[in-house]
Amino acid sequence: MAKKFTPKVLTASRLLEGDVVYFDGTKWVSLLAEAKLFEHEDAAEAALAQAKARPDLFVGPYLTDAKVGPSGVEPLHFREAFRTTGPSNYAHGKQAEH
Repeated sequence: MAKKFTPKVLTASRLLEGDVVYFDGTKWVSLLAEAKLFEHEDAAEAALAQAKARPDLFVGPYLTDAKVGPSGVEPLHFREAFRTTGPSNYAHGKQAEH
């Protein structure tokens, strides 16, 4: 029996900057809270295939489990929560803004 599909977001790293980005359904955004939450597997897989077809823009696109929280889309796994904070070596990118 196939595993039941759970809601997911599409994420990747932007090739030139290395920033973590999320697909909002029409464009790529830097905040997970603004990401599109895919409720249907076919739509999620189609978006993933389109991102994988752009190796000139994105590195390592993948789908990850998420849910809607009080402030928008939230990750379900620690790895994804950690990725939302930006680079861990020193404050730049998202970290410099906070």
